[in-house]
Amino acid sequence: MPAEPPVEQSYDTRIALRNEPVQARSTARLATLLDAAAAIVDEVGYERLTTAMVSERAGASIGTVYRYFPDRIALLQALGARNLERVLARVSDEVLDPRHPDWTSALEAAFGALVEAFRTEPGFRGLRVGDVIDLRPTPNDRPYNSLVSDHILDGLIARFGLADSAELRLAFETVIEVSDALAARAFARNPKGDEPFLAASRDIAYGILAPHFGEITRPA
Repeated sequence: MPAEPPVEQSYDTRIALRNEPVQARSTARLATLLDAAAAIVDEVGYERLTTAMVSERAGASIGTVYRYFPDRIALLQALGARNLERVLARVSDEVLDPRHPDWTSALEAAFGALVEAFRTEPGFRGLRVGDVIDLRPTPNDRPYNSLVSDHILDGLIARFGLADSAELRLAFETVIEVSDALAARAFARNPKGDEPFLAASRDIAYGILAPHFGEITRPA
């Protein structure tokens, strides 16, 4: 088996804050604001979130909110960026975990990390990585789901010595888009996720990828 090089975080998930926090107290205050925003997104959706709601939930003045964020969109972008950073870290851990000896088990675990984010990461079900509202520039002007796709695929290629190609990139990005849409549907009314939609997502993913990756060793 090829060596397992680390999957480096190569995507800048920072957003343009009014004041970049440099002290621990400022960093903690920013985290409190984002935590408050995440809780509100879970309760009423990102569409109805206001900066006034966030300031009240966080126990902070509205001036404190505007000290860091010029408007509600910047606040939501920051929450989406944090979601992206956290999810990519969890996915990388699964891809590199030696308990997953082949590409199917590693991919299954990576998708599992994404599903778990829907279940447990505050604000993720409604906002995910922020594509639904995103105005941030991305590398090559690509959607953030494309960056998630590249990140997971780069890890699989590095670990298992898979042959990279434009066709594989397209197939894998298609899998990510389908999986994201079906996961959103699975969690639309069920906080634990409707398993039939999640199972359909996995079946579609393996069907698309098997011609590129090789034999599926996923348990029946």
